[in-house]
Amino acid sequence: MAEFKLDFQDTETAFADRSDAELVERRRLFRVMNSPVLNAFSTRAATFALSLGLPVKGLIKSTVFELFCGGETIEECEPTIQRLGRSNIGTILDYSVEGKSTEEAFEATKNEILRTIRRANDDPHIPFAVFKVTGIAPLGTLEKLSNKKKLDAKGQAKCERIHTRVNEICELAHSLGQPVFIDAEDSWIQNAIDDLAIEMMERYNRESVIVYNTVQLYRRDRLQFLKESRRAASERGYFLGVKLVRGAYMEKEIARAAEMGYESPIHGSKKDTDADYDAAVEYCLKYLDQISMVAGTHNENSTQRLAKLMYEKRIIPNHHHVHFSQLYGMSDNLSYVLAKNGYNVSKYLPYGPVEDTLPYLVRRAEENTSVAGQVSRELDLLNKEIKRRSLTQTQR
Repeated sequence: MAEFKLDFQDTETAFADRSDAELVERRRLFRVMNSPVLNAFSTRAATFALSLGLPVKGLIKSTVFELFCGGETIEECEPTIQRLGRSNIGTILDYSVEGKSTEEAFEATKNEILRTIRRANDDPHIPFAVFKVTGIAPLGTLEKLSNKKKLDAKGQAKCERIHTRVNEICELAHSLGQPVFIDAEDSWIQNAIDDLAIEMMERYNRESVIVYNTVQLYRRDRLQFLKESRRAASERGYFLGVKLVRGAYMEKEIARAAEMGYESPIHGSKKDTDADYDAAVEYCLKYLDQISMVAGTHNENSTQRLAKLMYEKRIIPNHHHVHFSQLYGMSDNLSYVLAKNGYNVSKYLPYGPVEDTLPYLVRRAEENTSVAGQVSRELDLLNKEIKRRSLTQTQR
């Protein structure tokens, strides 16, 4: 009997809905990102130019924004939602406005998140909604809550508004039967986010999984946290929803720990992170009657391993408690091949005004450079497909 293996080098499938011109442009942009010097200069220059009010928005929108985002509004995302849907890939609308700090801005962001949930309702092409708590809450209050610091009257009022917003989002999701992710963030505010997520799961995950918490396995304590979360859900009578990721803030976490003189919460090696990620996946599969899992990863080995485990355990590819997810603009070889083979897979599709999503785009570009080999892998796949299509030198 042949060994089970998905062909993630199948570039014909990965780029089936991309034109020759789109492939060539994608390769050009990834080449820029593959150079740390050019990448750093480009992202800083774009941020500086926008801050001065220079007319560069159109250029940004037609290049790196178009590569990683769906548009400035939900309506602008529609063509991408439909295109991904034709390949049986879901879309997760991710309103990626960051860095706001006023109550008015938090309310506006909450209202936009509610719009994404309503848009997703009854659309099989949008299986999940998502939000970051920092989009609707002040950082200082989250940090105080995470450290169990006593709040004054003003802080208590802020805390109550945070809770009201989170509950309003999750309540709407529950009323519509629309699952929603609560994204993970920096370790020093994560305890408050976990507390909110657990409360919402206990309230709204009684019949099915509506609310998902996110577990960052590059943290040394998260595998144990996952196990404790499962046990708590079992004891209290609700389903656990988890999105498993490695983590997106490694450099920031390590730098802050060094600056403030505490032990870094991050694993000391990628090998240890990989081991915890794989162990977390296995743990979720073991308790699949109690846990709904989303494997948020661009790691080919992890993706292959999960698909193989499902095959060996005779778990059908489209089991409603197992999903895969990648970011839009990256790892199309994983997303499209998974979808072709019948697995539940979706893409995070960030959107929002160009100037407000720039922090996300800068982080995306920096992460692509810092994650060993990620951009090189994207380039290799693009080059392979360009060669397979026999594009002329002029087209290239």
